[in-house]
Amino acid sequence: MSGAAFLTLEEFLAAAPAFRLGDLPTEQPHPRTRGLAELAQADPVRAAAVMSAVDRDALEVLRGVAPAIDALAAAVDDTLRGGGRVFVCGCGATGRLALTLEALWREQAAPADADRVVSLMAGGDAALVRSLEGFEDHAAFGARHVAELGLGAADLFIGCTEGGETSYVIGATEHAAGVTRRPPWFLYCNPDAVLRGVERSRRVLDAPTIRKLAIVVGPMALSGSTRLQATTVLMLAAGIALLDDRAPGAAGRALDRLCRHLEAADADRRLDALGALVEAETAVYRAGDAVLYEADAHAITVLTDTTERAPTFNLTPFENDGDEPLIPAPCYLAIPTAADAGEAWRRLLRRPPRPLAWAGFEAVAGAERLGGFDFSARARELRARRLPGAAHARCAVTREAGGVALTLDAARVELATRGLSLLEEHVALKLALNIHSTLVMARLGRCRSNVMTWVRPSNRKLIDRAIRYALALAEEEGLALPAYAEAARLCFGEMASLGHDESIVARTVAAIRRAAR
Repeated sequence: MSGAAFLTLEEFLAAAPAFRLGDLPTEQPHPRTRGLAELAQADPVRAAAVMSAVDRDALEVLRGVAPAIDALAAAVDDTLRGGGRVFVCGCGATGRLALTLEALWREQAAPADADRVVSLMAGGDAALVRSLEGFEDHAAFGARHVAELGLGAADLFIGCTEGGETSYVIGATEHAAGVTRRPPWFLYCNPDAVLRGVERSRRVLDAPTIRKLAIVVGPMALSGSTRLQATTVLMLAAGIALLDDRAPGAAGRALDRLCRHLEAADADRRLDALGALVEAETAVYRAGDAVLYEADAHAITVLTDTTERAPTFNLTPFENDGDEPLIPAPCYLAIPTAADAGEAWRRLLRRPPRPLAWAGFEAVAGAERLGGFDFSARARELRARRLPGAAHARCAVTREAGGVALTLDAARVELATRGLSLLEEHVALKLALNIHSTLVMARLGRCRSNVMTWVRPSNRKLIDRAIRYALALAEEEGLALPAYAEAARLCFGEMASLGHDESIVARTVAAIRRAAR
């Protein structure tokens, strides 16, 4: 994995001012989680409690903008009553939340209304499993994608971007502003005052035809890992507006309900059970074995968490039948009720998949590529054949009376979700899985303190993140720090030979150390 194979150092540095995002709160270390990785090693239950407290803080921020969510819900209601459709767009983690919201809509909508919510993410449906390198960096791709899906004058567009600066989402939002008679909505998690320093963000903030909703949750529990709190609040904001009863005050009631649930769950030894699950899955990987997650009703939420581990911690991503060479991932997903890959995708998305048929992208986003990910019951046999020397631990995620259960060997987490909506149930599972996977990776050495040291540098934003984190850790060591451009050169030099299971930040720090001698 060459990381930035899609661009050169010179191309990166020419565009670097637009992608140097260290001033954004969502990119900075959280003061309450300093030492998280080391705490996870010593006491995963306490580490889970620290992460859960940050989640609850984020929900309190979301409660503060409940009236704005009610306004978004009113726009959704007006659109649907007027015969229009609702488009939900995102990139990476927010793209996965967009696809999840469409799937949840389809699960509870009348058949005649199933197609009235349309989701899109950078790279199309195949990117649900693996993000496309560099795709999110292009505003024109977002505009083209939403246009091809047929956004019309009567439709409503909702763009979700954790940072507020993702080019793909901005391009799609600006296209929508020129097409629909309903003002598109732009949801993000950084303060306007900071985002005004990013030209593409400033265009959106200053556009009178675009409605803005800032949910400023501050730093993530793991620095820069916006799959955590930022994506959670965006999923809830868009999801409550789309899937709840949309009556006045519905947002506040939903958030009160979810906050009470989390408080009760943490008091009811959920964190102890999560700690045991963390230890159980860590032990599987330390033994050189693999995990097969099995889920049906919650498959899309389980898939989201497991696939997002790859870019966040530079794990081997989910393998595809078309990979050369085919290198199996440490974990995978099976939907036991699906007989083949096609049925698994339909059960996952609640519709047939929508691959991208764009010239030049067929190999990474087309129908054949998408079909090469087989999440059916056959995945058990496939994984056993691909990893013949490994034991395959089964982590079952099941809906049971009163809640959702996660079971791996003797470890079992029971999430009591009685009284929650379908959306809230999936969010409760997302929060538990996010804590679980983050702490497993911390125990495996995939982060340091609360810094993502194994981030995969697959686009300009993530390359900048790797450079900044390397400089921060080098400073902690007391090393003489190079200028940003020189650090970028060292980082690109390491990316040229970066393996699929190596830390770009650690390698760049080592390069800085060598250069300082």
